[in-house]
Amino acid sequence: MKNAMQRMALVSMMAIVPAVSFAQSSSNNNGPVTRAQVIQELIDLESVGYHPASANDATYPDDAQSAMRRLAAKRADEARLAQERQQQEPAAQSGYGAPPAPSGESGAPAVVSGGATPSVYRHH
Repeated sequence: MKNAMQRMALVSMMAIVPAVSFAQSSSNNNGPVTRAQVIQELIDLESVGYHPASANDATYPDDAQSAMRRLAAKRADEARLAQERQQQEPAAQSGYGAPPAPSGESGAPAVVSGGATPSVYRHH
């Protein structure tokens, strides 16, 4: 009787553990991951040198983890640079937006002959 109860407890624990671990992993990610998120993550990993098509089963976990570390470092650098740029631009902190871009007008400035202020009666 005691042996049967131990087996039943073991079987029930084995059934509960996967459900609990699944619930923890989904709560850490704020819900299920979409297909677009997976594709974007793969694109980001490829941008730091990870090539899933040429993955070797023996080195797969190490390659993927090192690519994730490189991606995290890249994102941290980008965030740091963005913060530095924001601190350097007072317009970004003022709430009025960035200064206007220079206009693309072509031609040269008008040249006025005969002094800086033309006379009203010059042509008469």
